[in-house]
Amino acid sequence: MSAKPIVVLTNPIHPQLMPSLEKQCEVVLAPDTKPETLARLMPEAEGLVVRAQLAPSLFDHAPKLRAVVRHGVGLDMIPVDAATARGIPVANLPGSNTQAVAEYCLAAMLHLRRRLAAMDIVLRNQGWAAARPLADNGTELRGSTCGIVGVGAVGRRLAEIASALGMHVMGLTRRPETLPAHVKGVDKRTLLKHSDVLVLCCPLNDETRGLIDAASVALMKPDAVLINVSRGPVIEVAAVLAALHEGRLGGAALDVHDKQPLGGKEALFDAPNLLLTPHVAGITGTSMRAMSEGAVATLLALLRGEHPRNVVNPEVFK
Repeated sequence: MSAKPIVVLTNPIHPQLMPSLEKQCEVVLAPDTKPETLARLMPEAEGLVVRAQLAPSLFDHAPKLRAVVRHGVGLDMIPVDAATARGIPVANLPGSNTQAVAEYCLAAMLHLRRRLAAMDIVLRNQGWAAARPLADNGTELRGSTCGIVGVGAVGRRLAEIASALGMHVMGLTRRPETLPAHVKGVDKRTLLKHSDVLVLCCPLNDETRGLIDAASVALMKPDAVLINVSRGPVIEVAAVLAALHEGRLGGAALDVHDKQPLGGKEALFDAPNLLLTPHVAGITGTSMRAMSEGAVATLLALLRGEHPRNVVNPEVFK
């Protein structure tokens, strides 16, 4: 048996951080993220770094586990209650990909508002004269309204960027008293009716599941665009697709989906004015290094018996 603690990675971490982890741990990279595969790797594991969905029963197979670290921010991949019941600390990395997600939102806004990708395709295939008119319906961000659902770390950073571009910013949050001065707190109906760009960056919970349904879409401007970097179930996809097909919504960008990965045959792929990405809003080379660095540092601290501040269930230490 190795003298080093065994640590399981559900997915690779940044290669520059592997040596520092391997120096102190025996690292096992899961060949895939199937529940049965992960369960098979857990009996001797003392640490787990998570970048994939965990089955609720996973901890039943992990008698030696004493540290779980989310390589990122969202905790819906981890059955935290089950970990807490077994006295296992779970940590995440707040702020590690905030800039990446905010920049993705800006890129999606520009993609949908200026139609650059479509213009490039038409120019290459049909020529200058066919492509140039596509610019006529483009709209500038300055002076328009950006509505943000969930004004946490990402929402705040996006609000700063939007304000710097001359956009009016409105926010929907459970704690409107915490909003910065440049964000106007409004109710859901007001946000939907007045947003030219609506960005969803809220956590998934009972309150936000199905938040954007057919009734919500009906309240939005017909040329508004919707960007979801939250979680797939926050929107009712069928309602968004119907609005896109019927011209009742200007465009949408979906980085997260009800079922991941997408297979390529979903109705999403036939919708007009829809940008699809494979859950990468928070992933850049920069953010990957930051997340891996934070994950390794937190994991090693937990294995040393320390109590990092980014543990989400600190009650296990009592």
